[in-house]
Amino acid sequence: MATDDPVHSGAPVVADEIVPLNGVNVLHCAQDGPPLDGERAALDLIGDAMGRDAQVVAVPVARIGEEFFRLRSGVAGAVMQKFVTYQVRLAVVGDVTRHTDGSTALRDFVHETNQGRHIWFLPDLDSLDEKLRATG
Repeated sequence: MATDDPVHSGAPVVADEIVPLNGVNVLHCAQDGPPLDGERAALDLIGDAMGRDAQVVAVPVARIGEEFFRLRSGVAGAVMQKFVTYQVRLAVVGDVTRHTDGSTALRDFVHETNQGRHIWFLPDLDSLDEKLRATG
């Protein structure tokens, strides 16, 4: 990827923006913004994505609420169910090893989720680009 490409340069996103990747509109969320910490936050992102004709929402791991990573809380399941129901894909973008290192269940959950077509945990936008190239 070209280094002057703001999508792949590593430059911080200061506002949510639509980024086309492999013919798919992605709502790339800024680092700063409301946390994805429950159903209401999920519905807000889904509504924003649908209103802007995006099929994927890419949320930086920094915006994911801590409870999301505690599977027993049910937050991840509730959030993910909203995305699946409304047929908007979700990509959690960034390093989740801080969370997965302490939980075998979460590590397995992330691995299994990444095998599907709706919810992904990916290290960066380049990985999302590759995933979309493979899955459309």
